Order: sequence, then C-alpha cells, then structure tokens
Amino acid sequence: MTATISKYLAQSPTAAVDQPAVTAIMIFFNAERFIDEAIASVLEQTFEGWELVLVDDGSTDRSSHIAQHYANRYPERMRYLEHPRHENRGMSSSRNLGLRHARGEFIAFLDSDDVWFPRKLEEQLEILKSHPQAAMVYGATQYWYSWTGMAEDERRDFVHPLGVPADTLVNPPYLARVLLQNQVVTTTGSLARREIFQQLGGYEEGFRGMFEDQIFYSKVSLKLPIFVSSQCWYKYRRHSDSCCAIAEASGRHHGERLSFLKWLETYSSEQGVEDVELRRAIKNEQWKSRYPALARLREQLNYRASMLFQRLKSLARHVIPGPLYRLLRSSRHRVEDSPDVGTVRFGDLRRLNPISRVFGFDRGTPIDRYYIEKFLARYAADIRGRVLEVGDDSYTREFGGGRVTQSDVLHVSENNPHATIVADLADAAHVPSNSFDCIVLTQTLHLIYDVRAAVSTLHRILRPGGVLLATIPGITQIDRYDWAESWYWAFTSL
Repeated sequence: MTATISKYLAQSPTAAVDQPAVTAIMIFFNAERFIDEAIASVLEQTFEGWELVLVDDGSTDRSSHIAQHYANRYPERMRYLEHPRHENRGMSSSRNLGLRHARGEFIAFLDSDDVWFPRKLEEQLEILKSHPQAAMVYGATQYWYSWTGMAEDERRDFVHPLGVPADTLVNPPYLARVLLQNQVVTTTGSLARREIFQQLGGYEEGFRGMFEDQIFYSKVSLKLPIFVSSQCWYKYRRHSDSCCAIAEASGRHHGERLSFLKWLETYSSEQGVEDVELRRAIKNEQWKSRYPALARLREQLNYRASMLFQRLKSLARHVIPGPLYRLLRSSRHRVEDSPDVGTVRFGDLRRLNPISRVFGFDRGTPIDRYYIEKFLARYAADIRGRVLEVGDDSYTREFGGGRVTQSDVLHVSENNPHATIVADLADAAHVPSNSFDCIVLTQTLHLIYDVRAAVSTLHRILRPGGVLLATIPGITQIDRYDWAESWYWAFTSL
C-alpha cells in the first residue's frame, strides 16, 4: 500500500482523521427506512481512512434527524450538508455539493438504501494503487431482494453479469457502448480518483433524477481507462420506493432515458469521440425510447421466432436419423478453410472463427473429454459401491469396474431408456437420502437453473463419507444447438 493509504489502517472508526484517503458521499431524500443500515456499512469498512459526507436533498421525513444524529455522534468522521433553505435540488446537484466539500484523494458514492460489503474500500484502493493509469474501479453488483427477510425473496438475490471482460483495465470508449446495452453499470459501486471529477466537471445538474450517475460514468468511459473487477462489493436493494421503480411505475423512464441519450449524442460529438458502433448504439436506443411499444413488440417477435426455430431444431433431432442429423449439423457449421482432420497449421491460431462450432464432434473427440477422463482416472478409486451417474453409466463402467456393486442412472426425462431414476436434481425430494457412495456428475450443473438446490440434493443423497465427482465447463462456447434451451450458466472463479 502507498503511505497515503496504509497510515490509516490501524485507526479505529471513531478516531479522528486529519486527512482522509477516501470521501464517501451519501445523498438522501426521505430515506428513514434504510439510511441507518447504509451508514452502518460504512462504519464496518476494514479500511478506516475515510470520511462520510451526508447530503440532504430536502428530506421531509426523519432521515434528516437521523443523519444529523450520526454527524453529531461522529463529528471527526461525518458531516451533514443541505442545500440553502433545505431545498430539494435533485441528485446531480446533491452529489456536486458533496464533491465540493470532499477532502479525500478518492471518492466513493453510496445510495442511502444500499450497503457496501466490509472490504469494499480496502480492496478497491489496492486495485487503484496497482493500476495508476485507471481513473476508477468498479465491480459486480448484487441485486438484493432478501433484505425483506421473506422466504420467497431468499433465493431471488443474484449478482448481475458485468457484460465486459473482468479483472482488467478497459480503455475508452468501449465501456460507453456497453453502458447503453447493460444499464446496471453505474458509478455507484465504484471508487474514483478525485481529480477526474475536477477534470470532467462533475455531475450535470440539469439531470435531477434518473440517469444522472450514468451521465457521469459516460463522461469517464469516453475519455479514461477504467478497471473492471469480478469482485462484488455492493448490494443494490430492490424495492418499490426506489428512484428507478418510481420512474418506471410513473411512465417517466423512457422520457428520461431519451434525454440521457440525446445528451450522450451531443456530448460525445463535442468531445470528438469518433466511434461508429457507439453512434449506431445511441440511435438504436433512441428509437427504443421513442417507441417503447414497438420496441417491445420487436423483442417479442424476435423471441417467438427464436423459440420457433428451437422447436423446429428439436423436432428435426427426433425425426431425422441420428447419424444423418449429425452429418447435416457438421456440414452446416463447418468452416470452409479448416485444416484437414489430423493436421495442424499454426497460422490457424490467428483466425477469428473456431475451427469447429460443434465442440469438435466433426473432427474427433471434444477436448474437454480429455480433461474429464483424466480427472475421473485420477479419482477412480472413489467410484465404488452404489454409484449414480447422469445420462448413462459409461464412466461408471469405465472407471469403476469391479468396485461398483450397484449402478444407477439419473435423467430428467423418462424417455431415456438408461434411466433408473427420473428426477430433476433441483427438485428431487423423492430420491432417498444417504443412498450413494459416489455420484459422477460431468458437464451437468450448468444446465440446471437452480444450481444451489441441485447441489443441496447431491449433498443429501450422498452417504456419509460419499464422494461427488463433478466437472463443469469453464472457457467454452455455449452449445446453441442440442442444449440451447437450458445452457443457463458459465462458471468462473467468482
């Protein structure tokens, strides 16, 4: 850590900070339900060289009193600000008020109904220290439904996909284009160098509500490198009283988004950003905002056409004989300039299209089979007793041999002639507990939507001391043909 950062680590949350490294800015308006929890998540940070600026945007409920209470309790850490005459001036003006009073070298924003994870500041500071060319860092966001404590909300939480390569520095203006297609990318969960707010002019005060954060994010991503992390540091509370929910319910969302898109078109032109794909994306999103009903109809028609195509392919798989179907599929997706089977030309490594689009079935054996079989051979001694395999029992027979006393095959469809147990692993209450000494589960979990429930089932039906041998695809293309309707997940280290 730099001296600026490391000197704060030993201080307690109530200790005075002469020169904070981070200024956290929390703007709020009528936030009495959640502001306590948001402030608590700042107090719980493992990095302690922070100050918190609480900016009141003219609240009329108890949140003004709550914020003032914290500022009085921690005067060395927190400050309370408001506009003249306690006016409501909107989110952009309130963020700029906080920025004008910030003392930290780094700036972080936290909405008053959301929370940070405890290591948020510490880990983001380390990233900015390691990448001095990065203007800001942001990570994944958890959509937080379970805050209600209701049973039906417990499983609704999820971490939204980033939509861009993670754990790397992304140069402009790529992220500006992604923002248009992936609207969850915001500066709210980020940490930024204070100098960029001065360089880019802060927030646009003409935008009082929706898209004010995306406007500033666009300013940064059009001009400066940003580090995108796979880490999740931010819990985004989903509730009906949020700014986004109210805008959508009132019908203002499309109009405010169109205003943002017009601003982006003008601003990027004024800044001399020449990017054809960005211009095309802006025009497409403007059309969708002007004609939301037509946009929804177009999406529905595209979806129905896609589903019809998938059904026709499924029908073809059942009607056309297997060898002929595989031959037709291989011929359709064969790349004309692919090297002959059994030959290699190193120049092919520069190609942008895969040599095979069907996992190598048209050229031999898919390469993942090599790693799967090497893995099973390494742990073959665990394939013993009563063994369960999904789909068929080929690996049980190949690697279990005489150690297997009973072999079962589980499949989701009763049409599988090999199946001795018909069940969905995510909903398999009828499968007895403590039944199997070993379960062989290769390339299956990504095809199950409720992975958590499936893993719980696997744990339940294993006997004490039993072994699950599982493999999952990592860096692989998605099978858009045989498993198009159920290839739900890709698994990363996160």
